[in-house]
Amino acid sequence: MFVLRKTLPFFLFLAFFFSSIGAASSSNAPLSWGIPSAKNEQPADPGETFRNLTEKYGALYTGSSKKKQLFLTFDCGYENGNLPKILDTLKEKKAPAIFFVTGQFVKENPDLLKRIIKEGHLIGNHTWRHPNLCMVNAARFEEELQKLADSVKEVTGMPVSKYMRPPEGVFSEQTLVHANQLGYTHVFWSLAYRDWNVNGQQGAAHAFDAVMQRIHPGAILLLHSISHDNAEALGKIIDACREKGYMFESLDAITFEQKNQNTPFVP
Repeated sequence: MFVLRKTLPFFLFLAFFFSSIGAASSSNAPLSWGIPSAKNEQPADPGETFRNLTEKYGALYTGSSKKKQLFLTFDCGYENGNLPKILDTLKEKKAPAIFFVTGQFVKENPDLLKRIIKEGHLIGNHTWRHPNLCMVNAARFEEELQKLADSVKEVTGMPVSKYMRPPEGVFSEQTLVHANQLGYTHVFWSLAYRDWNVNGQQGAAHAFDAVMQRIHPGAILLLHSISHDNAEALGKIIDACREKGYMFESLDAITFEQKNQNTPFVP
């Protein structure tokens, strides 16, 4: 039930009312992001359902397949001793990245968070407690994003970027709606491998091969900063990709192109 307060302009009430109706009517059936691996530098088709949802809500999983651009994204649920080396490599190679952080990471690693910002990278929102966002109500959904954003601002003095990555890649049409209402863009990926298991690391050569076998124009790479293999292989990956003619760019390059074209991004 909505109560119209006299202090709330009528047009703002209408906007809130209809956005709430839209969220309520969208499906909250959980979906788990995962698409076939790219082969021969040709991006894989995510399938009709994922393709339609990403286009409808402006979610990102790849840049343009017509440009040899790559986007480095790191999920940082906690620190495992590898992020300083990753940042050293990015600085040496002059490659931008975005780091999707949780509340635990922010609380335990304020100096690393400040370094990420200082060295020109983006901070993305990976929620405060890393919950399944399909299992929380709208108020908790907003709290998860806002508390993380507030904590980043408190530590760094800078606002968090308006990119969010749902924990474990679990999402729904309703989470896409809620995120958009809060000004956030979902960021998925078109290239990933099983790098998150710290007890199952297979060496830098394995990490290098896993990435290079899946590389393609426009790829958004999902890497976990807790992976020792990633930290060891990153420099070689960057060099090898550049030898193939790829450029590493910020996610802002995609959204900048969207705004200038004034049309939804279509890979």
